[in-house]
Amino acid sequence: MIPAPSGPAPAAEFSAAEEAAMRTALTAAAGGVRGANPLVGAVLLSAAGTVMAVGRHRGAGTAHAEVDALAAVAPHQRDDLATATMVVTLEPCNHTGRTGACSRAILDAGIPRVIFAAADPHQLAAGGAETLRAAGVEVRHGLLEHDAVQLNLRWFAAVRASRPFTTLHLAQTLDGRIAAVDGTSQWITSGPARADSHRIRARADALLAGTGTIRIDNPRLTARHPDGSPTDRQPLRVALGLTPVPDTAAVRQQDGFLQLHTRDAGHAVRELHDRGVRHLMVEGGATVSAAFLAADLIDELVVYQAPTLLGAGMPAVAGLGVDTLTAAQHWTWDDTGDGAVVRLGPDLRLSLYRASGPAALPTEGN
Repeated sequence: MIPAPSGPAPAAEFSAAEEAAMRTALTAAAGGVRGANPLVGAVLLSAAGTVMAVGRHRGAGTAHAEVDALAAVAPHQRDDLATATMVVTLEPCNHTGRTGACSRAILDAGIPRVIFAAADPHQLAAGGAETLRAAGVEVRHGLLEHDAVQLNLRWFAAVRASRPFTTLHLAQTLDGRIAAVDGTSQWITSGPARADSHRIRARADALLAGTGTIRIDNPRLTARHPDGSPTDRQPLRVALGLTPVPDTAAVRQQDGFLQLHTRDAGHAVRELHDRGVRHLMVEGGATVSAAFLAADLIDELVVYQAPTLLGAGMPAVAGLGVDTLTAAQHWTWDDTGDGAVVRLGPDLRLSLYRASGPAALPTEGN
Protein backbone atom coordinates (compact mmCIF):
# COMPACT_ATOMS: atom_id res chain seq x y z
CA MET A 1 0.00 0.00 0.00
CA ILE A 2 1.26 3.49 -0.80
CA PRO A 3 1.66 5.34 2.51
CA ALA A 4 0.02 8.66 3.19
CA PRO A 5 2.36 11.63 3.48
CA SER A 6 2.76 11.04 7.22
CA GLY A 7 2.08 8.22 9.67
CA PRO A 8 -1.34 7.41 11.15
CA ALA A 9 -2.58 9.92 13.66
CA PRO A 10 -2.66 8.76 17.30
CA ALA A 11 -6.10 7.68 18.52
CA ALA A 12 -6.18 10.66 20.88
CA GLU A 13 -6.32 13.00 17.89
CA PHE A 14 -9.79 11.74 16.99
CA SER A 15 -12.90 12.62 18.94
CA ALA A 16 -15.76 10.27 19.74
CA ALA A 17 -17.91 12.11 17.20
CA GLU A 18 -15.25 11.66 14.51
CA GLU A 19 -14.94 7.94 15.23
CA ALA A 20 -18.72 7.54 15.14
CA ALA A 21 -18.78 9.38 11.82
CA MET A 22 -16.12 7.05 10.39
CA ARG A 23 -18.14 4.02 11.46
CA THR A 24 -21.16 5.52 9.69
CA ALA A 25 -19.00 6.07 6.60
CA LEU A 26 -17.83 2.45 6.68
CA THR A 27 -21.45 1.25 6.92
CA ALA A 28 -22.36 3.46 3.96
CA ALA A 29 -19.40 2.12 1.97
CA ALA A 30 -20.56 -1.45 2.52
CA GLY A 31 -23.79 -0.62 0.71
CA GLY A 32 -21.94 0.00 -2.55
CA VAL A 33 -21.00 -2.42 -5.31
CA ARG A 34 -17.66 -4.11 -5.87
CA GLY A 35 -15.80 -3.72 -9.12
CA ALA A 36 -13.26 -1.43 -10.74
CA ASN A 37 -13.47 1.03 -7.84
CA PRO A 38 -13.27 0.40 -4.08
CA LEU A 39 -16.16 0.59 -1.64
CA VAL A 40 -16.00 4.10 -0.16
CA GLY A 41 -18.22 6.00 2.26
CA ALA A 42 -18.14 9.62 3.42
CA VAL A 43 -19.76 11.68 6.17
CA LEU A 44 -19.90 15.44 6.56
CA LEU A 45 -19.61 16.35 10.21
CA SER A 46 -20.64 19.77 11.50
CA ALA A 47 -18.51 21.82 13.87
CA ALA A 48 -20.89 20.74 16.64
CA GLY A 49 -20.23 17.07 15.86
CA THR A 50 -23.54 16.26 14.18
CA VAL A 51 -23.90 14.44 10.87
CA MET A 52 -24.85 16.78 8.04
CA ALA A 53 -24.84 14.25 5.19
CA VAL A 54 -23.76 10.71 4.29
CA GLY A 55 -22.54 9.56 0.89
CA ARG A 56 -21.20 6.45 -0.79
CA HIS A 57 -19.79 5.37 -4.11
CA ARG A 58 -22.20 3.27 -6.17
CA GLY A 59 -19.85 1.95 -8.84
CA ALA A 60 -17.62 3.01 -11.73
CA GLY A 61 -18.83 6.16 -13.46
CA THR A 62 -21.02 7.33 -10.56
CA ALA A 63 -20.30 10.12 -8.10
CA HIS A 64 -17.56 9.36 -5.59
CA ALA A 65 -18.52 9.18 -1.92
CA GLU A 66 -17.30 12.69 -1.10
CA VAL A 67 -19.26 14.24 -3.96
CA ASP A 68 -22.31 12.14 -3.07
CA ALA A 69 -22.16 13.44 0.50
CA LEU A 70 -21.78 17.05 -0.66
CA ALA A 71 -24.83 16.66 -2.91
CA ALA A 72 -26.86 15.42 0.08
CA VAL A 73 -26.25 18.51 2.22
CA ALA A 74 -29.49 20.35 2.91
CA PRO A 75 -29.68 23.85 1.36
CA HIS A 76 -29.97 25.54 4.76
CA GLN A 77 -26.69 23.87 5.85
CA ARG A 78 -24.57 24.89 2.87
CA ASP A 79 -23.00 27.75 4.81
CA ASP A 80 -21.97 25.30 7.56
CA LEU A 81 -19.53 23.60 5.16
CA ALA A 82 -17.03 26.36 5.99
CA THR A 83 -16.61 24.84 9.47
CA ALA A 84 -17.34 21.17 8.63
CA THR A 85 -15.14 18.05 8.56
CA MET A 86 -15.19 15.52 5.72
CA VAL A 87 -14.77 12.00 7.14
CA VAL A 88 -14.06 9.42 4.43
CA THR A 89 -12.95 5.79 4.39
CA LEU A 90 -10.32 6.24 1.65
CA GLU A 91 -7.96 9.09 0.81
CA PRO A 92 -9.78 11.54 -1.50
CA CYS A 93 -8.73 10.91 -5.08
CA ASN A 94 -6.60 13.37 -7.00
CA HIS A 95 -7.51 12.16 -10.48
CA THR A 96 -10.01 13.26 -13.09
CA GLY A 97 -11.39 10.26 -14.97
CA ARG A 98 -15.07 9.48 -15.57
CA THR A 99 -15.70 11.83 -12.63
CA GLY A 100 -13.79 14.80 -11.24
CA ALA A 101 -11.13 14.73 -8.55
CA CYS A 102 -12.56 14.55 -5.03
CA SER A 103 -9.76 16.72 -3.68
CA ARG A 104 -10.93 19.49 -6.04
CA ALA A 105 -14.57 19.04 -4.97
CA ILE A 106 -13.60 19.37 -1.31
CA LEU A 107 -11.61 22.52 -1.99
CA ASP A 108 -14.41 24.03 -4.08
CA ALA A 109 -16.85 23.36 -1.21
CA GLY A 110 -14.57 25.23 1.21
CA ILE A 111 -14.29 22.38 3.72
CA PRO A 112 -11.41 23.13 6.13
CA ARG A 113 -10.80 19.66 7.62
CA VAL A 114 -10.58 16.11 6.23
CA ILE A 115 -10.13 12.79 8.03
CA PHE A 116 -9.59 9.63 5.99
CA ALA A 117 -9.07 6.04 7.12
CA ALA A 118 -6.74 4.44 4.55
CA ALA A 119 -4.35 5.80 1.94
CA ASP A 120 -5.22 5.25 -1.71
CA PRO A 121 -2.89 2.58 -3.18
CA HIS A 122 -3.71 3.56 -6.76
CA GLN A 123 -0.80 5.52 -8.25
CA LEU A 124 -3.06 7.41 -10.66
CA ALA A 125 -5.59 8.51 -8.02
CA ALA A 126 -3.32 8.99 -4.99
CA GLY A 127 -2.04 12.34 -3.80
CA GLY A 128 -5.31 13.89 -2.67
CA ALA A 129 -4.01 14.37 0.86
CA GLU A 130 -0.99 16.31 -0.37
CA THR A 131 -3.15 18.50 -2.61
CA LEU A 132 -5.49 19.32 0.25
CA ARG A 133 -2.67 20.06 2.69
CA ALA A 134 -0.95 22.30 0.13
CA ALA A 135 -4.20 24.30 -0.12
CA GLY A 136 -4.32 24.78 3.66
CA VAL A 137 -6.80 22.03 4.56
CA GLU A 138 -6.16 20.24 7.87
CA VAL A 139 -5.77 16.55 6.94
CA ARG A 140 -5.56 13.62 9.37
CA HIS A 141 -5.66 9.92 8.59
CA GLY A 142 -5.51 6.48 10.18
CA LEU A 143 -8.89 6.49 11.96
CA LEU A 144 -10.25 2.89 11.75
CA GLU A 145 -7.72 2.20 9.00
CA HIS A 146 -7.76 -1.55 9.59
CA ASP A 147 -11.52 -1.71 9.09
CA ALA A 148 -11.31 0.31 5.87
CA VAL A 149 -8.56 -1.91 4.45
CA GLN A 150 -10.44 -5.10 5.38
CA LEU A 151 -13.53 -3.82 3.58
CA ASN A 152 -11.54 -3.57 0.33
CA LEU A 153 -8.91 -6.23 0.98
CA ARG A 154 -9.07 -7.88 -2.43
CA TRP A 155 -9.36 -4.57 -4.28
CA PHE A 156 -6.17 -3.41 -2.56
CA ALA A 157 -4.51 -6.69 -3.60
CA ALA A 158 -5.55 -6.23 -7.24
CA VAL A 159 -4.25 -2.64 -7.33
CA ARG A 160 -0.93 -3.65 -5.76
CA ALA A 161 -0.54 -6.39 -8.40
CA SER A 162 -1.49 -4.07 -11.31
CA ARG A 163 -4.31 -6.34 -12.43
CA PRO A 164 -8.10 -5.98 -12.75
CA PHE A 165 -10.43 -6.67 -9.84
CA THR A 166 -11.79 -10.02 -11.02
CA THR A 167 -15.24 -11.54 -10.53
CA LEU A 168 -15.92 -15.21 -11.26
CA HIS A 169 -19.51 -15.92 -12.32
CA LEU A 170 -20.87 -19.45 -11.94
CA ALA A 171 -24.41 -20.64 -12.72
CA GLN A 172 -24.76 -24.18 -11.38
CA THR A 173 -27.00 -26.91 -10.06
CA LEU A 174 -27.12 -28.02 -6.42
CA ASP A 175 -24.49 -30.64 -7.20
CA GLY A 176 -22.17 -28.11 -8.83
CA ARG A 177 -22.85 -28.85 -12.52
CA ILE A 178 -22.90 -26.25 -15.30
CA ALA A 179 -24.03 -28.64 -18.05
CA ALA A 180 -25.65 -32.06 -18.38
CA VAL A 181 -23.89 -35.13 -19.76
CA ASP A 182 -25.08 -34.29 -23.29
CA GLY A 183 -23.69 -30.74 -22.98
CA THR A 184 -27.02 -28.93 -22.59
CA SER A 185 -26.82 -25.95 -20.23
CA GLN A 186 -29.51 -23.45 -21.31
CA TRP A 187 -30.96 -22.68 -18.99
CA ILE A 188 -29.77 -23.98 -15.61
CA THR A 189 -30.81 -20.80 -13.81
CA SER A 190 -33.99 -18.75 -14.07
CA GLY A 191 -34.73 -15.46 -15.79
CA PRO A 192 -34.35 -13.38 -12.59
CA ALA A 193 -30.91 -14.90 -11.96
CA ARG A 194 -29.79 -14.27 -15.53
CA ALA A 195 -31.04 -10.67 -15.36
CA ASP A 196 -29.04 -10.15 -12.19
CA SER A 197 -25.88 -11.52 -13.80
CA HIS A 198 -26.36 -9.09 -16.70
CA ARG A 199 -26.57 -6.25 -14.17
CA ILE A 200 -23.08 -7.22 -12.97
CA ARG A 201 -21.88 -7.68 -16.56
CA ALA A 202 -22.88 -4.10 -17.32
CA ARG A 203 -20.52 -2.87 -14.59
CA ALA A 204 -17.53 -4.87 -15.86
CA ASP A 205 -14.92 -3.58 -18.28
CA ALA A 206 -14.42 -7.02 -19.85
CA LEU A 207 -16.10 -10.44 -19.98
CA LEU A 208 -13.86 -13.47 -20.49
CA ALA A 209 -14.58 -17.05 -21.53
CA GLY A 210 -12.42 -19.90 -22.75
CA THR A 211 -12.29 -20.75 -26.44
CA GLY A 212 -13.80 -24.16 -25.64
CA THR A 213 -16.86 -22.58 -24.07
CA ILE A 214 -17.17 -20.17 -26.99
CA ARG A 215 -16.97 -23.04 -29.49
CA ILE A 216 -19.55 -25.19 -27.67
CA ASP A 217 -22.03 -22.62 -26.28
CA ASN A 218 -21.45 -19.73 -28.72
CA PRO A 219 -22.19 -17.05 -26.10
CA ARG A 220 -22.56 -13.38 -27.05
CA LEU A 221 -20.75 -12.15 -23.92
CA THR A 222 -22.79 -8.96 -23.91
CA ALA A 223 -24.64 -7.09 -21.18
CA ARG A 224 -28.40 -7.00 -21.79
CA HIS A 225 -31.55 -5.59 -20.23
CA PRO A 226 -34.27 -8.04 -19.08
CA ASP A 227 -36.06 -7.50 -22.41
CA GLY A 228 -32.95 -8.69 -24.27
CA SER A 229 -31.86 -5.30 -25.59
CA PRO A 230 -28.19 -4.36 -25.11
CA THR A 231 -27.15 -1.97 -22.36
CA ASP A 232 -25.64 1.35 -23.45
CA ARG A 233 -22.19 0.43 -22.17
CA GLN A 234 -20.80 -2.88 -23.40
CA PRO A 235 -17.77 -4.64 -21.90
CA LEU A 236 -14.88 -5.88 -24.00
CA ARG A 237 -15.48 -9.52 -25.02
CA VAL A 238 -12.42 -11.68 -24.44
CA ALA A 239 -11.65 -15.23 -25.57
CA LEU A 240 -8.87 -17.02 -23.70
CA GLY A 241 -7.09 -19.92 -25.38
CA LEU A 242 -5.05 -21.08 -28.35
CA THR A 243 -7.88 -22.35 -30.57
CA PRO A 244 -8.90 -19.71 -33.16
CA VAL A 245 -12.38 -18.26 -32.65
CA PRO A 246 -14.38 -18.64 -35.89
CA ASP A 247 -15.47 -15.52 -37.76
CA THR A 248 -19.07 -16.72 -37.40
CA ALA A 249 -18.90 -16.85 -33.56
CA ALA A 250 -21.40 -14.61 -31.77
CA VAL A 251 -18.62 -12.81 -29.86
CA ARG A 252 -17.21 -11.56 -33.19
CA GLN A 253 -20.42 -10.06 -34.50
CA GLN A 254 -19.76 -6.54 -33.19
CA ASP A 255 -16.86 -4.30 -32.22
CA GLY A 256 -15.03 -4.93 -28.96
CA PHE A 257 -13.64 -8.47 -29.29
CA LEU A 258 -10.18 -9.65 -28.24
CA GLN A 259 -8.59 -13.09 -28.25
CA LEU A 260 -5.71 -13.70 -25.85
CA HIS A 261 -3.67 -16.52 -27.35
CA THR A 262 -2.60 -18.02 -24.04
CA ARG A 263 -3.86 -20.38 -21.35
CA ASP A 264 -2.02 -18.48 -18.62
CA ALA A 265 -4.47 -16.59 -16.39
CA GLY A 266 -1.70 -14.42 -14.95
CA HIS A 267 -0.60 -13.30 -18.40
CA ALA A 268 -4.23 -12.60 -19.31
CA VAL A 269 -4.92 -10.26 -16.39
CA ARG A 270 -1.66 -8.37 -16.91
CA GLU A 271 -2.43 -7.79 -20.60
CA LEU A 272 -6.00 -6.74 -19.87
CA HIS A 273 -4.80 -4.32 -17.19
CA ASP A 274 -2.39 -2.81 -19.72
CA ARG A 275 -5.40 -2.33 -22.02
CA GLY A 276 -7.26 -0.37 -19.34
CA VAL A 277 -9.47 -3.14 -17.93
CA ARG A 278 -10.05 -2.53 -14.21
CA HIS A 279 -12.96 -4.93 -13.61
CA LEU A 280 -12.87 -8.34 -15.29
CA MET A 281 -15.73 -10.85 -15.13
CA VAL A 282 -14.77 -14.46 -15.86
CA GLU A 283 -17.65 -16.42 -17.39
CA GLY A 284 -16.01 -19.86 -17.71
CA GLY A 285 -15.87 -22.68 -18.56
CA ALA A 286 -14.65 -25.12 -15.95
CA THR A 287 -10.98 -25.16 -16.99
CA VAL A 288 -10.69 -21.38 -17.26
CA SER A 289 -12.44 -20.92 -13.91
CA ALA A 290 -10.02 -23.37 -12.30
CA ALA A 291 -7.00 -21.60 -13.81
CA PHE A 292 -8.01 -18.25 -12.31
CA LEU A 293 -8.89 -19.80 -8.95
CA ALA A 294 -5.65 -21.79 -8.73
CA ALA A 295 -3.64 -18.64 -9.48
CA ASP A 296 -5.49 -16.72 -6.70
CA LEU A 297 -6.76 -14.18 -9.22
CA ILE A 298 -10.43 -14.26 -8.26
CA ASP A 299 -11.43 -11.45 -5.92
CA GLU A 300 -15.18 -11.95 -5.94
CA LEU A 301 -17.13 -15.18 -6.42
CA VAL A 302 -20.75 -14.84 -7.56
CA VAL A 303 -22.60 -18.16 -7.70
CA TYR A 304 -26.13 -18.54 -9.04
CA GLN A 305 -27.46 -21.72 -7.45
CA ALA A 306 -30.44 -23.44 -9.10
CA PRO A 307 -32.57 -25.94 -7.09
CA THR A 308 -31.73 -28.67 -9.60
CA LEU A 309 -29.81 -31.96 -9.47
CA LEU A 310 -28.10 -33.60 -12.45
CA GLY A 311 -25.99 -36.26 -10.75
CA ALA A 312 -23.45 -36.13 -13.58
CA GLY A 313 -22.23 -33.71 -16.21
CA MET A 314 -19.76 -30.84 -16.46
CA PRO A 315 -18.51 -29.57 -13.09
CA ALA A 316 -18.48 -25.80 -12.50
CA VAL A 317 -14.77 -25.88 -11.71
CA ALA A 318 -12.15 -28.32 -12.98
CA GLY A 319 -9.36 -29.65 -10.76
CA LEU A 320 -7.60 -27.14 -8.52
CA GLY A 321 -4.74 -29.42 -7.57
CA VAL A 322 -6.14 -29.79 -4.05
CA ASP A 323 -5.40 -33.30 -2.75
CA THR A 324 -6.31 -32.90 0.91
CA LEU A 325 -8.84 -30.93 2.91
CA THR A 326 -6.16 -28.85 4.60
CA ALA A 327 -5.16 -27.47 1.17
CA ALA A 328 -8.69 -26.40 0.26
CA GLN A 329 -9.46 -22.81 -0.72
CA HIS A 330 -11.57 -20.97 1.83
CA TRP A 331 -14.06 -18.26 0.99
CA THR A 332 -16.01 -15.83 3.17
CA TRP A 333 -19.59 -14.62 2.77
CA ASP A 334 -19.66 -11.06 1.43
CA ASP A 335 -22.36 -9.08 3.21
CA THR A 336 -21.72 -5.87 1.26
CA GLY A 337 -24.09 -4.55 -1.39
CA ASP A 338 -27.31 -6.56 -1.54
CA GLY A 339 -25.95 -9.21 0.84
CA ALA A 340 -24.21 -12.56 0.78
CA VAL A 341 -27.33 -14.62 -0.06
CA VAL A 342 -30.14 -13.25 -2.23
CA ARG A 343 -33.24 -15.07 -3.50
CA LEU A 344 -33.84 -14.55 -7.24
CA GLY A 345 -36.99 -16.35 -8.32
CA PRO A 346 -36.33 -20.05 -7.61
CA ASP A 347 -32.55 -19.51 -7.44
CA LEU A 348 -30.05 -18.11 -4.97
CA ARG A 349 -27.21 -15.70 -5.62
CA LEU A 350 -24.24 -16.39 -3.34
CA SER A 351 -21.58 -13.66 -3.01
CA LEU A 352 -18.20 -14.51 -1.49
CA TYR A 353 -14.61 -13.30 -1.38
CA ARG A 354 -11.35 -15.14 -0.80
CA ALA A 355 -10.70 -15.53 2.93
CA SER A 356 -7.04 -16.43 2.73
CA GLY A 357 -4.14 -16.65 0.33
CA PRO A 358 -1.08 -14.66 -0.71
CA ALA A 359 -3.16 -11.54 -1.34
CA ALA A 360 -4.21 -11.25 2.30
CA LEU A 361 -2.92 -8.27 4.25
CA PRO A 362 -1.68 -8.60 7.83
CA THR A 363 -4.36 -8.34 10.47
CA GLU A 364 -4.33 -5.71 13.17
CA GLY A 365 -1.72 -6.37 15.81
CA ASN A 366 0.45 -8.66 13.61
